[in-house]
Parts: sequence; C-alpha cells; structure tokens
Amino acid sequence: MNIDKFLQNTIKKHMTLEDLLPTQMPAYVNSFAYFFGTMTISSLAVIFVTGVVLTIFGPDWWHFTALGEFVNAMHFWSVEVFYLSVMLHMTFKFFKAAWRDGRARTWMNGWAMFAVSIFSGITGTLLQGNWDAQWNSQQGKDAFNAIGLGWLGWLNYTTVLTLHIVFFAALILILVMAHITFVRSESPVRPIVIDKKKETKNNTSQSS
Repeated sequence: MNIDKFLQNTIKKHMTLEDLLPTQMPAYVNSFAYFFGTMTISSLAVIFVTGVVLTIFGPDWWHFTALGEFVNAMHFWSVEVFYLSVMLHMTFKFFKAAWRDGRARTWMNGWAMFAVSIFSGITGTLLQGNWDAQWNSQQGKDAFNAIGLGWLGWLNYTTVLTLHIVFFAALILILVMAHITFVRSESPVRPIVIDKKKETKNNTSQSS
C-alpha cells in the first residue's frame, strides 16, 4: 500500500480536522490546572532549539564565548523548567484521574516520556565538559552496570553525545507527537464532577 495513502486513511479514521487543528477548546481547559501541559511543551521547544544550536557550534563555543554561555544557560534552565512543569502536570493529572474514559494510553505515554527524559537529562549532565560531568560519569558507571546498561559506555563522550542528541531526542520527539495526537483525538480529560442528585439519593436510601 502507498505510505501516504495509508497515513491519510489512518488520520481520517482516528482524527477529524477539528481534532487536528482545533478552533475551539472546552471551557474547562481554561482552568489553571491545564496550563502545565502547555508549559511543558513550550520549555521542551526551547530545549530542542538551543540544543540544536549547541550541537552545531560545539563545546568550545559554549564554554569560551559569551553568546555560547548564554545559549547553554538557556538550555540548562529550560530543562529545569521542563522537569518542574512536567512534575506539576503529572501531579494535577493524577488528582484528576486522567486515565479515565479510555485515556489509559495517553497516561502511559506521558509516563514513558518522563522516564526517557530522565535518561536524556543524565546524558546531558555528562556532556557539560567540566569536573562535575567527569565526577558523575565516574561515579554513575557502577550504577548503570548494576542495572545492565554499562555496555553503553558512559565514560565515552561520543557515545553519550549520540545518546543525548540522537537516540533520546528522537524518542522524546516521537512520544510527544504521540501524546499530542492522543490528547487531540480524545480531548483533554474532563474534570471530576460529583452527581449531587445521585449522591443525595444514595444518602436518602442509606438513611431509610
């Protein structure tokens, strides 16, 4: 089958044009609790842009030029904002029971993305090119050996660089695109609403 035709049929089957490019959002999305998902995506976009720039110019640029240090700082603090926002996002979604109404795949996809981002953050720490990075790589190699990941060569700068800017970056990008697709096709999870009439009826039945 033609790949383009297969993709067209798949998109038409699972998503409408309004889902793909929505012009209106549910009123409950205006709640502050739904802000952290957007905050996560925004910080991730800055991470990718600054990461591409750092990759192009290399460590000599971000360690020895003012502009390079600025871009490196933006990359670092965007990562901090990302982890803060993703933790808040997942916390709010937990209390909203975001896996309800057949949204389990979206919930599990979010956890998978968070797990991959942790390893991506570790490799990013090892790429700083300073004493802190060397210390972490030396002390952390035994931990990775213990969980069966020592073969990746955490003391090899080229290996860690490849993992960080190719493998983990591509995996996170795929998971984010899947997550957004799931949210667009299923809509954001609705707030938990207690049926007061049903609750009153149950209380009355218990009293009787």
